[in-house]
Parts: sequence; C-alpha cells; structure tokens
Amino acid sequence: MSSVSTSTLQRVAHRGGSALAPENTLAAFRQALRFLIDAIELDVQMSRDGHAIVFHDETVERLTDGQGNILDLDLAYLRSLNAAAHFPGGWPQPEYIPTLREVLDLARAAQVQVYIEIKSSKRGETCGRYPGIAEAVAREVLDSGMREQVMIMSFDWEVLPIVKTLAPGVKTGALVSRSVWKPGATDTLSDLASQVKALRCEWIHLEYQLFVPEMPEFFHASGLRLGIWTVNDEADLLRLARAGVDALTSDRPDFFAALAK
Repeated sequence: MSSVSTSTLQRVAHRGGSALAPENTLAAFRQALRFLIDAIELDVQMSRDGHAIVFHDETVERLTDGQGNILDLDLAYLRSLNAAAHFPGGWPQPEYIPTLREVLDLARAAQVQVYIEIKSSKRGETCGRYPGIAEAVAREVLDSGMREQVMIMSFDWEVLPIVKTLAPGVKTGALVSRSVWKPGATDTLSDLASQVKALRCEWIHLEYQLFVPEMPEFFHASGLRLGIWTVNDEADLLRLARAGVDALTSDRPDFFAALAK
C-alpha cells in the first residue's frame, strides 16, 4: 500500500481523541500528542459567570458526575466535576473540565494547532448564543499568542464574522452537517461556497457523509479549504486523504498512522 502525502493534510484529534480518552480533557489532549496529529479539536461553552470552558454538551449529565445546564453553572462547580465519570470501560483517575486558556497553553507548548468550535447554548429545544462567547474566545486566543495556530469554527455561522473582526488574521471555518445543508438542485456546491466566502471564512468543515469526490477540486478553485469530520474508519481516512481534502478529524488519532503505511 502506498503512503499518502501528509505535507498539507491536517490530521485532527476530535475532542482530543474521544474514543481513547475522556473527551475534551487535558488527559485526552495530552494523549493525542502521542500520535501523528497536526491539531487538536475542542468545543467551547461559557459558564454562567463568564468563563470559556472546554466541554461539548450543553448539560453535564452525559459526561460528568454532576447535573445541570451550562447556562446555570458557575466555573467553581464545573471544576468540581469528574469529566471522566462515564468514560466507557472506566478511567483511572478523575479529570476536570479545562478552561480554554489551559488547552491553548498546552497546545502552544506542544506546537500543535487548535481547532476551536464555538458552541451554541441550548435549553430544551431553544438554541441561543452565550453572551460574550466570541469576545471571550478571541481574547484567549490573542492573549495566548496562538493567533497563527488556531482555527475557529461554528454551526452558528453568524458568529464567524464577529470573530474575524475581534481577532483579525485568525482562520475561521463554517461547519456543515446534513441538518443544515441538503445537496441537490436547490443546495449546490456553488451556493455553499458563496455563502461561506461571504462570511470571510477560509475553510468549510463538512460532515463526512456529505462528501463527494468533486468537492476538493471545486472548493479549492473557489479559494476555500475543505475539512471532513468525523472519520473513524482507517479505510475512509485513506480514501478521503487520497481524494485531496485538507483536514481529517477523527475520534481515533491512532488511525492516522495508516496514512503513512
């Protein structure tokens, strides 16, 4: 089997490699650094008292030994929780919910890039935007000296131009899933590229089930780079890498070794 060129391909550990360690914890990010990765991916929410925390869900029950909605919880309570409480198969020690700054400092020291997803708040079926989340993320990125090593993404596309204004030079990417884009006669690649460019983004990050082979060439011709998430099969990683995508995000960063075989 011939190897795949990884000179430009970004190999991204999703939530630090959530199949291998408790997601979005420092333990996961540190473990990801043992593998052939170029970037770690994480999710940012806001505590009630205005701190940018690294956590995926809007509620804490699935991942921790606590209860409640992030909207209602202060940093002190969130830091008291064990974010490894429900890791499949168990985890040898408790892990706390990190702040964004802690993960940025880790990534800077390790010289890896960081893909930051700005999450929406949610209460029941009502989605919103955490007050000040764009400002908090931009401030932490700039204060940590990571402007050149960070990409900020979101399904909330309207937050991305705000980030560009707050942190000029930081790369941004529009997240695209099957729930927000349905390819066909009314949702064309051209329309998608135009929408993303209007946001001043450099990247499209696409759910891998939406991928078709003509996408890399098309988006590259439009001046955009293409990332695919979340790919947890070695054969799919190889297929997509050979198709010319620019980034692959996986819960199994150990599988990136297959690209070098």
